Amino acid sequence: MKYLCLVYLEPGALAHLTAEEQAALDRESLAYDAELERLGHFIAASALQGPSTARTIRRRGRPAPMVTDGPFAETKEVLGGFIFIEAADMEEAVAIASRIPVGQYGTIEVRPDLDIG
Repeated sequence: MKYLCLVYLEPGALAHLTAEEQAALDRESLAYDAELERLGHFIAASALQGPSTARTIRRRGRPAPMVTDGPFAETKEVLGGFIFIEAADMEEAVAIASRIPVGQYGTIEVRPDLDIG
């Protein structure tokens, strides 16, 4: 079954890292992706730019979409990236997500894929 691991961070959560620490975290994250791929769990992953670069599109009965700057919700943490994985069950997905390197700086939500087709 497929699971999406959503990585949430407070804005600026990684800003305190030195260049060397950021480079080490990047290496560790890429190595973890490679390990998941080797084990047959990896589907896709990406880090996201900050919420100030986001655009939100609302339709909700409008004849034309309304586009606004920024994320949809005002929250303490914002979506920072994701890893899409294959796992036997939620327990295995949670075990995989608990080892995502950047998780030490934020929160990871694990959600099963809804197969509609």
